[in-house]
Amino acid sequence: MKSKATFPRYLAIILICLLCLCPFVVLLILSLNEPGSNMYDGNVLIPDFYFGNYAEGWAKSNIGRAMINSGIITLTALLLIVFLGAMAGYAVARYPNKFNRMVFNIMLCCMMIPGIINTVPLYTLMIKIKAVNTLWGMACVCATLALPQAVFVFSGFIRALPRELEEAAVIDGCTPFMAFWRIVFPLLMPSISAVVILNGFGIWNNYSQAVFFLQSSAKHNVPQALSVYFQQFAGAKWNLMAATAVIAIVPVVVIFLIFQKSLMKGLTEGAIKG
Repeated sequence: MKSKATFPRYLAIILICLLCLCPFVVLLILSLNEPGSNMYDGNVLIPDFYFGNYAEGWAKSNIGRAMINSGIITLTALLLIVFLGAMAGYAVARYPNKFNRMVFNIMLCCMMIPGIINTVPLYTLMIKIKAVNTLWGMACVCATLALPQAVFVFSGFIRALPRELEEAAVIDGCTPFMAFWRIVFPLLMPSISAVVILNGFGIWNNYSQAVFFLQSSAKHNVPQALSVYFQQFAGAKWNLMAATAVIAIVPVVVIFLIFQKSLMKGLTEGAIKG
């Protein structure tokens, strides 16, 4: 009886997975078709295995430079999110005075506001500090938008850690600041993995803010480069557009496959500890 009851569940999971994979399969088939062919010619499920689309797409688009720009923005933003978010989470969790609680509540309210709403005042601020068309400015924007969530996650983890660990470190001669970096911060690795992966994908694929703050073609990130290439160069050449899109998503897929265990561990421990 138990096996009969679980069969529909597994069947539903398989169908959902196949449904989610369909767009990627179509994209891969299109990227391997010869120029001039489409999904309606010949066998739909068997591509032509023409790899020249990838070379041509790489050469004609600015995807290589855009991937470097996205990598710099993502790495810089994640470093800011992890270090500033962990320190802020520690202050909220270990020193729950009125000021810290007020700041934490403001951050929780900021999580409910879409980032695109702040674009106009943020653009004015970026002009004043001369951060428009700079990678560091875009990294700061992405980090600022992601910090409330990071503080929320880190503070929940730190509250679950016993204070005795830090007290023992202080007795041994550490300052509270040293106790945080030497004792607490290494214990946050599961939550750091979850925060990095969840925010890293969003920063890599950020388009709504990048359109405003990265106007020069030399500073475009991956979504911008793809958008410009699709509009100006590829036209109706679906094979080239698909090949360029596959090139853009490969780094993200590889990183997710490598760190998926850390992500699941971080989310699971966060659910238990929260």
